[in-house]
Parts: sequence; structure tokens; C-alpha cells
Amino acid sequence: MNKIALYCRPGFEKECAAEIADRSTRLGIYGFPRVKDGCGYVIFECYQHDDAERLIRELPFTSLIFARQMLVVGDLLKDLPPEDRVSPIVGMIQGVVERAGELRVEVPDTNEGKELLKFCRKLTVPLRQALRDAGVMLNRESHQRPVVHVFFIASGCCYVGYSYSNNNSPFFMGIPRLKFPAEAPSRSTLKLEEAFHIFIAADEWEERLASGMRAVDLGASPGGWTYQLVQRSMMIEAVDNGPMAQSLMDTGQVTHRKEDGFHFQPTHVTTNYWVVCDMVEKPWRVAMLMADWLINGWCREAIFNLKLPMKKRYEEVSQCLEGIDKRLKEHGISAQIQARQLYHDREEVTVHVRRMWSAIPGRRDERERR
Repeated sequence: MNKIALYCRPGFEKECAAEIADRSTRLGIYGFPRVKDGCGYVIFECYQHDDAERLIRELPFTSLIFARQMLVVGDLLKDLPPEDRVSPIVGMIQGVVERAGELRVEVPDTNEGKELLKFCRKLTVPLRQALRDAGVMLNRESHQRPVVHVFFIASGCCYVGYSYSNNNSPFFMGIPRLKFPAEAPSRSTLKLEEAFHIFIAADEWEERLASGMRAVDLGASPGGWTYQLVQRSMMIEAVDNGPMAQSLMDTGQVTHRKEDGFHFQPTHVTTNYWVVCDMVEKPWRVAMLMADWLINGWCREAIFNLKLPMKKRYEEVSQCLEGIDKRLKEHGISAQIQARQLYHDREEVTVHVRRMWSAIPGRRDERERR
């Protein structure tokens, strides 16, 4: 198996392909992407046989922006016989992976793909048993072992492969399933909730999303992102010239600042932990604003969206992330920077920056606090 399959948002195949080509080259792994507009995935074929395996081991999945999932696959299985689709799939993976802990039978996130989901659910049970009988899978599910993926792109056509549980998305199809809360002011609330799931380890939520924390929401109206902070019992300054949902104001946790988010300075400079931002503005301008907040010590962590241009979107995001990193380093600040096009994003990418420590005298930081 010398190919990598990457799931992505339909319409962003070129960005996903540009990213994997760039990142693999940096590792000294060479190949070429196969791209079909609107299909919801990219196949990256490596020139050397063992490079696909090396790539999914050495390239951190969490560092990818446009990929929802990353796995090694073999050649496309075509024209699977309706009377026995299981045997060819088992034959493809047998001897490649042993003692896997999980099976996922998946499809692209397209309308055509979703029509196959009912069939995939029916296939999963007999296929899992056959894989166990063949020694490919453990008799009991384990989240510490490799994952077998069967990725149907059409009826009777699938890629078969595997990913490593310590370097993949834990979600089916790479998509966290979140329910829209009826009392939230807008559906944008799901972007921030998903960002928390993607960027913050579950065992760190009590510390980093703690009750009583102070936060600022720039471009808050009508309050979709503020809602998530309110649900976590934080005290929020909501900054926007537009109105906020009355239900949020009634909680007593929200102070509405009718100001431009680019000119606002927080009231609680030394005690503010979070800043979140979903303003519609050029990505570079938002990126530099967030860098200012981190440099000034106005927050410890930031989550914000970069609205993408129509062309060269991977290049634009890369430039913004490199710009943030450069500015923080110039001020002696070490930070963890991550970016992902979330399932609930559209023409945008969500960025998370966590300031780890600062060399600037007099500024309390994560290292000092611990």
C-alpha cells in the first residue's frame, strides 16, 4: 500500500492536495496527489512503497489544516460482487494489519456518499466478524490499536486501508457529531463547540474551560460563540456594535461592549484568559489582531476564524500562521498554534493559539503559573 487517503470538505480538494504535497516534501517523501473537484477526498500516491506508512507515522495529523482524516490505502477495489463484498475487502487488508481495534466503513461527505451510508451500516457487522476470523481485528474493540477503514466512493467501489489511533481523527468520517442547542442565538455556536473538541484534550477541559474564567468575544452579535462561553459559566465581554441575544444578557454573565473589535481593549487585562473572534474581515488583519492580544498579554488562549479568499487558500492560511508565529517569537513568546477547517466551518479556517510562556519580564505565563 503506497497511497494516502485524506478526507476533506467537498470543494477544498485542491487545498488538501496542496497541503499534503507540501508537508510530505518537507519530510523528504515524494509523490503526487490525485484530485477530483467536489469529491470530498484526495488520494496522494507515494513514489516509494514504504513511504505511505512512514507518512502516517511521522506527519502529525493534528498539524493538518484541510484534512479530516488520514490513512494508508491500497489500490481501488472495483466492481465488488453483490453476492460477496466481504471476501475481497478482507483479502486486501489481510497481512497488512494485524490485531486492529476498530472498523469504520465510511463514505465521502457528499450527497452521493451519504446515499451509501445505509448500505455501509449493513455491511459493517458481517465485515467486522470476517476480519476477526481472519486475525485482522481483535475480538474486542480497542482504541489503542490501528483502525481499519473501508472507504466507499461509489456502490461496489472502495479503498481499504488503516490509520493509527494515536495519529488520526477519532471521529467516524472525521466528523464530530454535535447537536445544535435550540436556545443558542445562531448555528455558528457549533463552530466554537467543535473547536473546543478538536483543539483541547478532554482531560484538560476542567482547567482550560473552567467556571469563572474571563473571556472576550470579538464580533459577538448575536451571541453564538458567547453562548458556548456562558454554558461554561464564564464571565464574558461581548464586543460588537450589533445586538446581543436577550437570553444571554439575562444570565448576568455577559457585558455588551458596543465597540469595534479592532479598537477594543479588555477591561480585565491581567485576568482575562480567553479571546474568541469570528469577525468577517481579511484573514491577515484578524491574524495580526490576535497576535497583538497574545503579545500584550490580554489572553492566554485564542480561538478565531480566518475567512478565506477564493484562490490560493492554503497559501493564505500558511502565511497568516507563519506571521503569527514570527511575531510571537520576536517578542519572546512560545506558543502552540493549530488550525483546522472544521466540519461546521464553510469558507474559513479556525485557528487556536495557546501561549505557553513569555520571556518578557513581569508577564505571568503558563510556565510561571505551574
